[in-house]
Parts: sequence; C-alpha cells; structure tokens
Amino acid sequence: MRALEVDQLDVDLGGRPVLRDIHLHLDRGELVGLLGPNGAGKTTLLRAILALTRTRGGTVTVEGKPSRPGRSDIGYVPQRHEFTWDFPISVEQAVMTGRTGRLGLLRRPSVADWRAVGDALDRVQLTGLRRRPVGELSGGQRQRVLVARALALAPRILLLDEPFTGLDMPTQELLGQLFTSLAREDRAVLMTTHDLVAAVDTCTRLVLLNGRIIADGHPADLQDAERWTKTFGVSETSPLLKLVRAT
Repeated sequence: MRALEVDQLDVDLGGRPVLRDIHLHLDRGELVGLLGPNGAGKTTLLRAILALTRTRGGTVTVEGKPSRPGRSDIGYVPQRHEFTWDFPISVEQAVMTGRTGRLGLLRRPSVADWRAVGDALDRVQLTGLRRRPVGELSGGQRQRVLVARALALAPRILLLDEPFTGLDMPTQELLGQLFTSLAREDRAVLMTTHDLVAAVDTCTRLVLLNGRIIADGHPADLQDAERWTKTFGVSETSPLLKLVRAT
C-alpha cells in the first residue's frame, strides 16, 4: 500500500487553475523533492494533500484512506512566516502545539506527550533551548522548532515546505541528515525546495512541477534539459541547467 497517492488532482484558487491532472505517489522510505518556480503550485499541492485546500477534482489517499484535515499520521512543516513567533511561549511549548489536534483544546498534556516533545527536540538538537522564548531564536533555530513540532506526532508521512530557505550551511546539513534518517526509518518524506543542490544531494526522487507534473524520477535520470526549461521557463543557456549538469 502506498503511503500517499494523489490521482487526477485539480485545484483552482480564486477561479484560476493552479494544479491540473496531478498524479503523485509516495512510499515509505522515500525522500522526495518537489521542485518548481514560484507560483508553480508546490505549497498548494501540500495543502491539498492535507485537505486544507478545496479541490476541483481528483483524490488524495493516505495509507489507503481519503485524506482529511488534522490527521495525526501526517506531520507538516510550513514556511517560517506562517508561525506567530512573537507569541509568548517557550520552545517546548511551541513544539507541544503540534500535538494539540490529538490532545484537544481542554486536555492537559500527559507525561507521554511531554516525552514525545522531548524526543522531537532531541532529534533537532534543541533540548538545551527548550525553555527559551521562541521570539529569541535565530532563523535556523526557528526552522528546527517547526520540524520538531511536526515530529512530536511521530508521523508516518512528513510534508516539508521550503525547509532550507534562509538557513546557514550547518543547519541545512543538520536538517538534510535528519530528513534522510527519517526516510530510512520507514517514513515517507515530501519536501518542496528551491535549493537544487540540497535536493539532489538528499532526495531519492525529484518531481518537477509547474501547474502539472513535468517529470518524476531519480535525480540521475533527470538530466534532459527540456524538462528543466519547461518547468522553470528558462533558456538552455540558463545557469540553472549548468547546475543540473554539475550535480
């Protein structure tokens, strides 16, 4: 059974077609990079998988069942600007908010809940900062908080929206190694990114998207320049293609 299956998915936003005829699957043990230009529909696809965006047609199934909002077996790491960093809570409290859907609004966290938060903070190497207010964190630390927040649910599927944006190289390397480890632990990981080098280095598959899926395959099998020019709308002399060939 596929961890995730998207079949004939169509999405309109504001009356405008954003995604058309999307066919995508994800198996456990895979780390898949979703690449495309701004406006290609990458974030919209993640939100459709989470059942947070209305679809025009098609289906999304998770572990063989229709996707629905608030599934605890899917962890979602949004872009950093989608989290309110000036809210007066600590790092560990922010990570605990990832378990709110499972807890409900009125039930207090149990010992098991706090243990899950502690394990997630260990994975992103933030245990020493667990009491620090989130507003005092650096950009890289904030990104690790969002990853820990998703991991606190121990999800079988992890969706990552631009996890490397604005990070220094040590933090990119730390997260890249973590995502690879999570896939090796029999989880399915789908990551949008503009960082081509990181994607080629860490992903087992790349999916090129621009409204439709242009190509899907192992990084070594996506050397055809036409696929990249069609996806990103660049010429054959673009530095992007030089980077693709170099990697």
